[in-house]
Amino acid sequence: MKISVILCTFNRCLALRQALGSIAGSVLPPSVEWEVLAIDNNSQDQTREVVEKFCQQYPGRFRYLFEPRQGKSYALNTGIREARGKILAFMDDDVTVEPDWLRNLTVALDDTQWAGAGGRILPEWSVPPPAWLPLQEWYGKAPLVIFDLGPEAGPLTELPIGTNMAFRKEIFEKYGGFRTDLGPCPGSEIRGEDSEFSSRILAAGERLRYEPSAVVHHSVSADRVQRGYFLRWWFARARSVIMASARPTEWCVAGIPLYLFRKLVTGSLRWMIAVGPSRRFSRKLAVWFLVGQIAESYRQSRLRGTSARPEGTAKESRRTMM
Repeated sequence: MKISVILCTFNRCLALRQALGSIAGSVLPPSVEWEVLAIDNNSQDQTREVVEKFCQQYPGRFRYLFEPRQGKSYALNTGIREARGKILAFMDDDVTVEPDWLRNLTVALDDTQWAGAGGRILPEWSVPPPAWLPLQEWYGKAPLVIFDLGPEAGPLTELPIGTNMAFRKEIFEKYGGFRTDLGPCPGSEIRGEDSEFSSRILAAGERLRYEPSAVVHHSVSADRVQRGYFLRWWFARARSVIMASARPTEWCVAGIPLYLFRKLVTGSLRWMIAVGPSRRFSRKLAVWFLVGQIAESYRQSRLRGTSARPEGTAKESRRTMM
């Protein structure tokens, strides 16, 4: 079995050094060949120098690639194209992985019943979590990149997150790569390239596995533990959900499905009567998510040049979260 680890990076040379150091310490059986591809997406800092030091220290293990088209999805697709492994694992430049992460994440993918796998993502707090942070709900976990479905392995019931997932390379050859209109880039908070891809292959009948023993640790910086960050994150996440979804097939006003207006009224009432800082902010985030969906639905309608009732008769299957 040959494995390629794909890590995309942009202007985070200090965090990148820690991330690469952690993956360099991976422990795998001698029979497993593996490599690490670091894709530099136009960094202006010492990113190249950091990667090249690892290339020199671990000859044949690390490779430096440069992707000039700005956007994480472009960098990811470059890594997929250049990877030599039959199994592709993904991590970010602001995480550290445990020594057995790569082995545990990929070992089940020898079995072709699994198209891919996702593992646990645990937070490393730089500041204590504030009282308003709804950590018991997904509205609080998603912006901080926390993913923990418990200690039992099995079929994934939620979509994996991009910094701790793996797929057989043939899955990308069969279904295509990450959508380049999704995924973060400078000046835009739009993201969701990872969840869109997983949704796409699940809809095609593929299966994903949850592997709790594959653990990465994600740094939670102080700037992420701010109300404004959460509001921007969920607004952008809502926009990406609409961008990734099919054209709505029910009655609309100005291109906006009527159910979104109904949910906005209900959600606003729940926000107004919520008690406690965490519950109240969670309800506010839910409203912000709906506002983002409404804004992007209207924008998509303008791009299509119509605000009439969409074609089709069957109602769209609606998922309000991940």
